[in-house]
Amino acid sequence: MTTPEPSAGSLIREWRTRRRMSQLDLAMEADISQRHLSFVESGRAQPSREMVLHLAEQLSIPLRQRNQLLLAAGFAPSFSEKPLTDATLAPAVAAVETVLKGHEPFPALAVDRHWNLVSANAAIAPFLADISEQSLLQSPVNVLRLSLHPGGVAPRIVNLAEWRA
Repeated sequence: MTTPEPSAGSLIREWRTRRRMSQLDLAMEADISQRHLSFVESGRAQPSREMVLHLAEQLSIPLRQRNQLLLAAGFAPSFSEKPLTDATLAPAVAAVETVLKGHEPFPALAVDRHWNLVSANAAIAPFLADISEQSLLQSPVNVLRLSLHPGGVAPRIVNLAEWRA
């Protein structure tokens, strides 16, 4: 049995709650009535594409999630996604590499939204040299898992209990 896709209203409510806003707060920010927002969130009113984008802007929803919100409301996504290998992202990737290189001789790394390792400088190598659980180093390397796993970096973290919490 598959779980139903969330509605646009439920996603708006979820983001509003994450942002610790009441319906009244969001309605005032968006310059709409609280009643209309309540109807949108409950599914009693279907928001227009413009309203979905307007509420998403007021809630500072990331672009990827705005696309999900648009799809849930029955509209086509507005924001394109490109892999890091895309030529148009080369300047941004080069900037990240420059920052990582600039941190040497100290270790530095870049991660994606899921904490997967995207890039690291040369100073990271000694930390990964004697990892006992080699499966932790298979792509994609999840930095949180690598850090907290007993076969990863965890045995070398002096204040692991405090840091892990």
